[in-house]
Amino acid sequence: MNRNETVDDWLAAYDNPMKPVVEAVREVVLAADPRIGECIKWQAPTFTYKGNIASFFPKAKKHATLMFHKGASIPGTYTYLAGDAQDGRTMNFVSLDDVTTKATELQAVCVAWCDLMDGSGK
Repeated sequence: MNRNETVDDWLAAYDNPMKPVVEAVREVVLAADPRIGECIKWQAPTFTYKGNIASFFPKAKKHATLMFHKGASIPGTYTYLAGDAQDGRTMNFVSLDDVTTKATELQAVCVAWCDLMDGSGK
């Protein structure tokens, strides 16, 4: 996996009841596709591949939210990818069980982004 030490450091200092959920989502995303990397942008972990895929909203205490910056352009139909903004979409996770429930779709969204960026998205 393309783990980044700055994200490890950020998580070590992250004081939030949703920390285990954020860590679990991170593992799911990084395991989705070897093309995916991570960094800290906008003071939060951000997943990247040929651009920004998604960033966490780190201040929420009742859920972990990933903002897919260009989620509206990701090909496919996804039950858990929410929103109607021109570009962005979000996926929320309220517990570790919720991460497990949504993991397959989350990985599909991430792979679809990578494929889109490589010109092979449908």
